[in-house]
Amino acid sequence: MKKEQRIKKNEDFQKVFKRGKSVANRQFVVYSYRRDKQQQFRIGLSVGKKLGNAVTRNRIKRYIRQSFLEMKDDIKNDTDYVIIARHQAATLDFHETKKSLQHVLKIAKAFK
Repeated sequence: MKKEQRIKKNEDFQKVFKRGKSVANRQFVVYSYRRDKQQQFRIGLSVGKKLGNAVTRNRIKRYIRQSFLEMKDDIKNDTDYVIIARHQAATLDFHETKKSLQHVLKIAKAFK
C-alpha cells in the first residue's frame, strides 16, 4: 500500500469511528467514512493482541492489504475504511480472507 492510502493518525481513526458507518461479519468489522475531494481510498487496520502473537497479527494485516490491493480498481475512491479483525480472522488463509472482505465490503456498498 502506498503511504497516501494508509490511515495512521489516531485522530483520523477516531473520525472514521465516530462519523462513519459500520458493517460486520464473523471475521471483520468495517467502518467506512465518505470524504469529499479525496483522490483515493485509505485504509486503517486494527488487529488486537488477543488474536495471536506478532506473526499471526502481521499475517492477517498482510492478507488484508493484499486483498485491498487486488480489489483497488473496484473500490470507491472517496472513502476511508477502518478494518477491525475479529478472532476468527486468525484461522483464515488468504483466499478466505479476501472472500470474507469482499462480502463485508459488498454489504458496506464500498464497490463502484
